[in-house]
Amino acid sequence: MSGKRAYIESYGCQMNFSDSEIVASILAEQGYTLVEKAEDADLVLLNTCSVREKAEQTVLNRIDGLNHLKGRNPDLRVGVLGCMAERMREDLLEKKKLVDLVVGPDAYRSLPLVLDEVEGGQKAVNVLLSREETYAEIEPVRLGSNGATAFVTIMRGCDNMCAFCVVPFTRGRERSRDPGSIVRECEQLVKNGYKEVTLLGQNVDSYSWHAEAGPLAADLGPRADGASPEASTAVDFADLLARVATACPDLRIRYSTSHPKDMTDKVLGVMAAHDNICKYIHLPVQSGSSSVLQRMNRGYDRAWYLDRIAAIRRYLPDCAISTDLISGFCGETEEEHRATLDLMEEVRYDMAFMFKYSERPRTLAARKFPDDVPEEVKGRRLQEVIDLQMKHAAERNQQHVGRVQVVLIEGVSKRSDRHMFGRNSQNAVVIVDRMFAGTELKPGDRVMARIASGTSGSLQGEVMERVDRWAEREEGERVVVGDGPG
Repeated sequence: MSGKRAYIESYGCQMNFSDSEIVASILAEQGYTLVEKAEDADLVLLNTCSVREKAEQTVLNRIDGLNHLKGRNPDLRVGVLGCMAERMREDLLEKKKLVDLVVGPDAYRSLPLVLDEVEGGQKAVNVLLSREETYAEIEPVRLGSNGATAFVTIMRGCDNMCAFCVVPFTRGRERSRDPGSIVRECEQLVKNGYKEVTLLGQNVDSYSWHAEAGPLAADLGPRADGASPEASTAVDFADLLARVATACPDLRIRYSTSHPKDMTDKVLGVMAAHDNICKYIHLPVQSGSSSVLQRMNRGYDRAWYLDRIAAIRRYLPDCAISTDLISGFCGETEEEHRATLDLMEEVRYDMAFMFKYSERPRTLAARKFPDDVPEEVKGRRLQEVIDLQMKHAAERNQQHVGRVQVVLIEGVSKRSDRHMFGRNSQNAVVIVDRMFAGTELKPGDRVMARIASGTSGSLQGEVMERVDRWAEREEGERVVVGDGPG
């Protein structure tokens, strides 16, 4: 395979982009060179998403669009990876003759064998799910990296059976990665100059790992509650978060995604105790109606969710909160829709991902409930949700104005090459001038910026100085790193 060139295109969630970095590492071991354009590749892999019908259709259109490349390069091989590979393997291989291989999220180690079959003229598929695979010892190849931020997957799969979600069927059961391997990967990122990591899982709050008795337990370090490792060989998400923050004090830490039924005060306490853990939580609610949440099989009701919001505000007064919202789920009434708007008014999210309900095959909702909310009603309700969220986002961002915050520079602004963009602790985008004190800012720079103005989508800041750590500081009056809306 020496001299072969591969191109990987990723769709969907952060987990898919992280998986593509695992695939890139496996291909590199097989002698593949990664290229930046499909036109330059001998192997094109599409890492796909099945969460919504629109996401799948986007990939199907892309597969059709690759046909002209095969006409110019008969040796080109095209493969589909990820969630869509598992769900639509027969359609992809039989109906889409362009596709040569289909590999699911737990089968990336088999890529060398699959590619051998393809080179032998066979169509190849491996979509077997696993109860053990975490790819823990594979060092990812950082794709499209700015050299400042990176993803680290801490667990795979999902045991929640939300009625609308296909993930348990495409990614399998939950399994957590050895915490030692996670800490080592984060430490390596620091050595390589990275300044921020996002710990990834379908439901990070259910992370759970148990060490065998023996020397390994002593290597786990202190638990989040301060107890010695000998007191327990179990590691939960709060313990893991504390260990990464302690082992890598120069690394800013984010995580995604939380599940409201599993978020604990212990996690919030760890976040409050470490300056380098971002004050930002993505807590998907999906609906503000308890009756809809019950049909969705979410495992909590409105009161439970608002209790978790209150706990976040209590532990982390400056924490930003984002969410996911679905409009028009099966049987949703106008009253239930209004309950979502009312909850939004109560919480006032900093940001939200908002969608119309899209029925997915094999899910509980597809088997049990009719998709009976008319499309025009879904669209109208979604627009009301979007309009309200835009209003709240603008109000929340205005609360940053006049404050001095640490911003990690990530890259050049999309709108102007005279400006750079970065993020504060609350995950808000901050736009600043590219030049500061006669020198050009670059990805990975940490700066103190005074926020001058804000819109619903971003903040505009003035750089005051460069800083070299995530810590509380004094500047005229006490300024907390990442100080934001309270």
